[in-house]
Amino acid sequence: MITAVPKASLTFLKDLKKNNTREWMADHKSRYQDSEKVLKDLYATIKTGLNETDDIEKLKVFRINRDIRFSKDKTPYNVHRSASYSRAGAHRRGGYYLRIEPGNKSVIAGGFFNPEKEDLKRIRTEFHLDPSEIRDMLNYSAFAKAFPNGFETSNAVKTAPRDFEKDDPNIDLIKLKSFFVRKEFTDQEVMASDFSDRVLKHFRLLRPFFNYMSDVLTTDLNGESIL
Repeated sequence: MITAVPKASLTFLKDLKKNNTREWMADHKSRYQDSEKVLKDLYATIKTGLNETDDIEKLKVFRINRDIRFSKDKTPYNVHRSASYSRAGAHRRGGYYLRIEPGNKSVIAGGFFNPEKEDLKRIRTEFHLDPSEIRDMLNYSAFAKAFPNGFETSNAVKTAPRDFEKDDPNIDLIKLKSFFVRKEFTDQEVMASDFSDRVLKHFRLLRPFFNYMSDVLTTDLNGESIL
């Protein structure tokens, strides 16, 4: 059972960043394959841990090849490795994400990434009507310590969304287009033997948030199930 990122995997990604060409990758294919095998074992370890308290339907490992069709950056490969964990069933919402990148840039995240239009409107309406539960969760001491920056705000709208007022007391939440938190790890932390345990500890802190949002997204404003 793999519980940490080996130094060789970080070194490979560092070298790839310096030599991001197909020719270099072809010459170092065995290094890439060895690194992928170990990282996939780590992802599987985390999935097993998540399934002790949750129900994970799918582990997705993102491709190292970049989609460069519409990008000015034509380097062919991502210089990080990432995976996501999807929860099972329409009544379980939210997802977990892990990215491994050298240079103290490794990240875990969890929540709701760019929800569909109808879901986004439902979430915003809930925050407008009763923000007490979500604010209590964000302010819960263990949660706030694990994710001190709260929700990611980089893609928030600049003013009030349609059908909401800019002076709404909860406009800070309503302006968001995604609802997720993140935690960064240093290279030393991801190489430590307890890395998978630390990831799982943070992921498990998201469960009350996921349960609340799942309830919001599977009921109407009268609390009736829409499933």
